[in-house]
Amino acid sequence: MVNWLVVGIGDITRQRVIPAILAEERSRLYGVVTRDRKKAEAYPGVRAWTSLDEALQDDTIDAVYVASPVALHAPHATACLRAGKHVLCEKPVGMNYPEARDMAATARECRRLFGVAYYRRLYPKLMRAKQLIGAGAIGQPVLAEANCHSWLEIAGREWLVDPAMSGGGPLYDIGSHRIDALNFLFGRPVKAVGMRSNAVHRLAVEDCATVMIEYAGSVRGVVDVRWNSHVFRDQFRVIGTEGEINLDPLNGPALRYPGGEEQLPTHANVHYPSVENFVKAVLDSDPLACPGEEAIWTDWVTATLR
Repeated sequence: MVNWLVVGIGDITRQRVIPAILAEERSRLYGVVTRDRKKAEAYPGVRAWTSLDEALQDDTIDAVYVASPVALHAPHATACLRAGKHVLCEKPVGMNYPEARDMAATARECRRLFGVAYYRRLYPKLMRAKQLIGAGAIGQPVLAEANCHSWLEIAGREWLVDPAMSGGGPLYDIGSHRIDALNFLFGRPVKAVGMRSNAVHRLAVEDCATVMIEYAGSVRGVVDVRWNSHVFRDQFRVIGTEGEINLDPLNGPALRYPGGEEQLPTHANVHYPSVENFVKAVLDSDPLACPGEEAIWTDWVTATLR
């Protein structure tokens, strides 16, 4: 059994993370850390703290899900690791690459598991796409494209547009997921360039960002993310010398490739597979779907944008 502490009770934890922990048969929601104790009342029998330092004195806690704003990922995750807890952290890893790299180094030093909740790595169709690419279904992959466009909605999440708390706008929020998906398919990036700007909204963070990434074998990935489009897009495709794999929309079930189409839906709670995978890593020594050592390369990519 894994006794979980959840740090931060916001939309993601209320709607996905905590339900996933409650549903996972070898997990127990042991405690929460929140500035507002009233939020903890929704979970009777669960311990509640307003201070992470106080919570970490409890030896019953095995693992911590860090769901605080991005600016707090590093101090919170580091404190948990040094207290002997395993950590599953929300994305992106940190505010910048050096911070993310140090978090992964702390995990190695403390000999604790450090995973990052890039849950799309566990999408059945993304795993199947990786298998098809490896089998040569589209020949040599040469280009991958990912677009995620929507209109800015921040009600209840005002910290998202505060760069001191979020690190950036759509690049950090939705772009990081797409960059990590490309890293999952093609490995460690070797070069990245890009731009972020404010085309429509006058914010302290960008309202759009575009990045081009190069991988081994000259595979290039292009990611474009926007909070300035009333037309919603969730596009993802991989082009090869002999065809393409189309995953549009990335969050939908359809996977199309030369000679076939499959319907591979996600779990009803997209965070559940990440929690389940982390528990298996803790209890059974299974490999992490997204270890911190790999997740930090998304921070490396975003660090190149100006």
